[in-house]
Amino acid sequence: MSQAIDINVHHVTRVEGHGNIVVRAKDGTVEKVQWQVPEAPRFFEAMVRGRTWDEIQPITCRICGICSISHSLASVRTTEAAMGIVPTEQTNKLRLLAHCSEQMQSHSLHVGYLVAPDLLGVKSVVPLVSTHLDVVKTIIRIHRVANRWSDLIAGRTTHPLTLVPGGFPIPFNENDLRELKKTIVETTVPDLKAVADVVLSVADKLPAFERPTEYISVSTPDYYSFYDGDIVSTDTDERVPTSEFERVVNEYVVPQSTAKYCKWHRDSFAVGALARFNNNADQLLPLATSIAGKFGLKKGNCNPYMNNVAQIVEMVQVCEHTLQLIDEVLTAGLKTEPRKVEVKAGTGVGCVEAPRGILFHKYTYDEKGICTGANICIPTNENHANIQKDFEALVPQFIDRGQDELTLLLEMLVRSYDPCISCSAHYLDVKFV
Repeated sequence: MSQAIDINVHHVTRVEGHGNIVVRAKDGTVEKVQWQVPEAPRFFEAMVRGRTWDEIQPITCRICGICSISHSLASVRTTEAAMGIVPTEQTNKLRLLAHCSEQMQSHSLHVGYLVAPDLLGVKSVVPLVSTHLDVVKTIIRIHRVANRWSDLIAGRTTHPLTLVPGGFPIPFNENDLRELKKTIVETTVPDLKAVADVVLSVADKLPAFERPTEYISVSTPDYYSFYDGDIVSTDTDERVPTSEFERVVNEYVVPQSTAKYCKWHRDSFAVGALARFNNNADQLLPLATSIAGKFGLKKGNCNPYMNNVAQIVEMVQVCEHTLQLIDEVLTAGLKTEPRKVEVKAGTGVGCVEAPRGILFHKYTYDEKGICTGANICIPTNENHANIQKDFEALVPQFIDRGQDELTLLLEMLVRSYDPCISCSAHYLDVKFV
């Protein structure tokens, strides 16, 4: 083909943070394909050095306004691991309830406000108010329930108050949990079914693109995990303890990005909803399994655009799991438990599955409980190299579609990963002259 392709997107819209797409091709030959991250680096690892153990979570939860619960949980679990603190069964279940609220908040926001416009052929969610008002109202309703859910369990919608080392301050009672359960059963689950049907009706808009990919997540035999277990990969049967995450993520620096890249068994790997699905789909609860079946989503899928379908499946899974957790807490009886922290020196690692993928925190404390070092590895960090590799495979395959359609496909690809680009920018290569 003789057409020249010159794509220069600064910056991709409907994602968090700033990322650029650069593609140049001439006469069918691709000369340059880059996913660029130009964000100013952030220095949260430096911010927590010199801080006491009880100051860390309020700082690190502000790494991300969308994933503040995930960062809080990773932070709290890291401090507890470093000091040998073992939370109670009730605390763990209440933390899981908080974590479920964030998965709902984030996935509903992404699918409903950021992805739906692509599938319905518009530039933003605003035009959908006039053409798909019922759909917009449904998404808003789901999102509001998720926000109230977070308010109830975590103490507020973002930057939680109840997720602290050594225990769980309870700002609610058993009747509040019963009311949450009633709302999920009567409102949220039917709304999620409706959203799934709408997305299914336009699923042909999801590009038919696949690239063999390594998918990484946590996994446990107990349930479809966002919280517990070892690190697993679709490329191997090995199970790696989360305390050894640094030999999995293998962070490195590239010139086009202020965010580090990661790799394990291949040149890149993917994390997030599709990765969790590919590793744990056998543990989905019945309704989530049926939603996956409607879309023909099966383990082994390596179409990155299907990450958005996996997010819908996970929203249903989260609701089903939450109903189970509420029943378990109510059956045991909600108890006020003392908060127990004995300050010790040590190094710990905390891991949770944030909405965008597996998240790691690592801190070292001295005998006074003062942080002397930290390392934080963000899910979007782990996805950047995979986005680049997807670009490199997608551009030659779809180059004959022309510049406008190719640009849209690349933007949709970035959005499919639901990236938190600002959170991932942790490095700047400084040259002293």
